[in-house]
Amino acid sequence: MLNKMSSYFVRTLRDDPADAEVMSHKLLLRAGYIRRVAPGVYTWLPLGLRVLRKVEQVVREEMDASGAQEVLFPALLPREPYEATDRWTEYGPNLFRLQDRRQNDYLLAPTHEEMFTLLVKDLYSSYKDLPLTLYQIQTKYRDEARPRAGLIRGREFVMKDAYTFDLTDEGLDASYNNQRAAYQRIFARLGLEVAICKATSGAMGGSRSEEFLHPCAIGEDTFVRSPGGYTANAEAVTTVVPDALPIAGQPEPVKRPTPGAKTIADLVEMANQIAPREDRPWEAADTLKNVLVTLIHAGGEREVICVGLPGDREIDMKRLEASVAPAEVEMATPEDLAKHPELVLGYVGPQVLGPNSANRTTDKDGNLSGSVRYFLDPRVVDGTQWITGGNEVDAHIFHVVKGRDFEADGTMEAAEIRVGDPAPDGSGPLELARGIEVGHIFQLGRKYAKALGLTVLDENGKSQVVTMGSYGIGVSRVMAALAEQNCDEKGLAWPLGLAPFDIHVLATGKGQEIFDTAQSLSDLLTGELDVLLDDRPKVSAGVKFADSELLGMPYVLVVGRGLRDGEVEFRVRKTGEQRVLRIEDAVDVILSEIKAAKAAK
Repeated sequence: MLNKMSSYFVRTLRDDPADAEVMSHKLLLRAGYIRRVAPGVYTWLPLGLRVLRKVEQVVREEMDASGAQEVLFPALLPREPYEATDRWTEYGPNLFRLQDRRQNDYLLAPTHEEMFTLLVKDLYSSYKDLPLTLYQIQTKYRDEARPRAGLIRGREFVMKDAYTFDLTDEGLDASYNNQRAAYQRIFARLGLEVAICKATSGAMGGSRSEEFLHPCAIGEDTFVRSPGGYTANAEAVTTVVPDALPIAGQPEPVKRPTPGAKTIADLVEMANQIAPREDRPWEAADTLKNVLVTLIHAGGEREVICVGLPGDREIDMKRLEASVAPAEVEMATPEDLAKHPELVLGYVGPQVLGPNSANRTTDKDGNLSGSVRYFLDPRVVDGTQWITGGNEVDAHIFHVVKGRDFEADGTMEAAEIRVGDPAPDGSGPLELARGIEVGHIFQLGRKYAKALGLTVLDENGKSQVVTMGSYGIGVSRVMAALAEQNCDEKGLAWPLGLAPFDIHVLATGKGQEIFDTAQSLSDLLTGELDVLLDDRPKVSAGVKFADSELLGMPYVLVVGRGLRDGEVEFRVRKTGEQRVLRIEDAVDVILSEIKAAKAAK
């Protein structure tokens, strides 16, 4: 069936919507692919739905080829399975919760691990049934605090999630690698560049975890690369820990007045004035900065903790969040700090923190109280010497030595990663880049199977807990990433195979012959290609050209004033190439070129 602009459900916008921040968001709205309903919630219009379905089809074909079988779960789910795995509370405010008329609790699923686990438990009981891989393409829901960038971070989104079920860890490794290879094929077919990065598991749990990040300046994720091939999300990078230094012979700590030195820069300047070093000037890296944050645990309990790190580093909130998951984290508020009068804001030192505090007590169950828990950046090793807060206004302590003058409750990866930091595997200095997360794969292990009782009988008739893997692709986010990658200042420029239509035929003129010829050529192309005909009679050629560039079909056929000479114009959207074709040759040339381009993909 030939699709015509005169009756197609699309309206383009000349100006960028006020709430659109990034190019993909602006262009998908302006070109009539999506329409905003609420923050982070969008209606899919016909053009957008055609692209989404084509992305889904690539995903579906490669999942099927990997041996996975498709199912479909509801998005509305009961509370009980998620309570059994603790995720009813672990997800915190990100979970959409609701009740039916009988006050039974339900949720809108953010992921479906529990449902897949229970389905297999219900139907399979023998090791002979394994290995098994199931997947679905389904709408998911997360109550994002700050939805942004259109489809890139929404509250409702389309996701492919797959799950593998194996008897042994070796089987899980094989299934994981099979799905990893399927992902590489999917993104290659989509033409979407990805970096495979070591990642953290977060609320999903499990051991091995990798993200597929599309390098992009507007991406929310920071990842690192080294010359030797190390790649990881910044959240998953582990600090190279320096060797401990000898404590013997280190100068004793000295408290000095430092009036007005509330910032690291002020402290360093004053230190060099009042207590200059003999070997070199004091630097920010010689100071120990103690940052107070609040953990929000399941159930809403708030706990202030302190993170100590070199003064030349800043806290990376995403790395901190990954370190304390499933708790949420925010900067400590005045109300939080009011419960800890021993903390002098701006001058906090380790002497009143963690195991250094004289007020700390431990009950019979090992629970700590009486002091704020204290965690250190891994670079703060025994024997390192610092300038840090004196726990009173306008005072700092010099020559404080880790391992002699203070200890901590543990280490924490919370400091920013910087260009030039050493890769954890010794493969060279790190470079930083931004990316959009388009896929994430996990080795879940036995967490969900154990919580929900998924066992099978092995070959000896003994009950064994099944081990699982989880594999997600953000289908709607992939579409946004493709739009971000395939556009210019004029509009979208979809790759062949993913565009809503292969070719956009424009009737640019006032004579009926132009419209009749455009119709005739479109009819001849339809059946072999997906064709969109701009047959709007009272729309100027300039508007049709602008809309064509905005909508972004890979090829454009212009039927206009050249018709009197028996010619039409054939354009390639991405490259801007333009060719004049004889009308009698146009259909054969176009079909030949586009079919060849499809075959080459």
